[in-house]
Amino acid sequence: MEALALERKAEQNRELREKLLRLKKERNAIILAHYYQRDEIQEVADFRGDSFLLAQKAAATDAEVIVFCGVHFMGESAKILAPNKTVLIPDERAGCPMADMVNVDGLRKLKAQHPNAKVVTYINSSAEIKAETDICCTSSNAVKVIQSLDAEEIIWVPDKNLGHYVQQHTDKKMIIWEGYCNTHDMLTVKHVMEMKAKYPDAEFVVHPECRPEVVAMGDFVGSTTAILDYCKNSPAKRFIVGTEDGTGYQLRLDSPDKEFIFATKFLVCPNMKVNNLKKLVKCLETMQPQIYVPTEVADKARTSLERMLQVQ
Repeated sequence: MEALALERKAEQNRELREKLLRLKKERNAIILAHYYQRDEIQEVADFRGDSFLLAQKAAATDAEVIVFCGVHFMGESAKILAPNKTVLIPDERAGCPMADMVNVDGLRKLKAQHPNAKVVTYINSSAEIKAETDICCTSSNAVKVIQSLDAEEIIWVPDKNLGHYVQQHTDKKMIIWEGYCNTHDMLTVKHVMEMKAKYPDAEFVVHPECRPEVVAMGDFVGSTTAILDYCKNSPAKRFIVGTEDGTGYQLRLDSPDKEFIFATKFLVCPNMKVNNLKKLVKCLETMQPQIYVPTEVADKARTSLERMLQVQ
């Protein structure tokens, strides 16, 4: 019975993929998928990447339609950088709790208290927050972005864990907002210690969105892309992974001869996982749901994103 169900599911997916190819051609569409998406989404994407790479792809594409398989703020960033494109997201419920932890009124008050500070906003934030920002960053370029600014004081929003990590790499004073990623913040020292005891030969690779005491245990600390590159090039054959479990798809693809053990079963972002292949096909079929950003918000937010993309 189980084998029959799996066969039926495989046939449905084949049909969906065929339909997707046809719709992509008809709509002149490109599919961008974050590394945290389900395997079935990453398999059919034109580009897989972290927030930074996908922002670059959205800004540069010639396609008329961008289907962003990620969470809502990522679709907003694509729309801001490519205002004349149609931007779709398979499920508009794909939000980001961390992005919701910072609000415009609170940020404006903080800016008034620190008038000489520059605002650096992690890309995991809403368009409204980006519009209040001097420059955006991702986990892959956060330190470079801060070092590029001619200010001694930085207001950092919204991720306190990433902010703590960045603070270790700059002499600038940082005023750090108290937000965090629900998924990465679930990883504890106890989880890592248990895994290290079980797999003593494994290297522990960890994302800086995790708690500072967990990050301090890492053999390697870096963004999603940096973790992927490190694991691919490392001579080690076994890794304990401290980031969202969707990265397992690319890790296994890059290094089929290596073993990847996620540090806890809780490293799953439920918001990223609401998208699936069926919803992806439907959104291209119906051209809904679309991402809209008010012009006055988009114009201000675009400046902060474009400044980020210019940092080398």
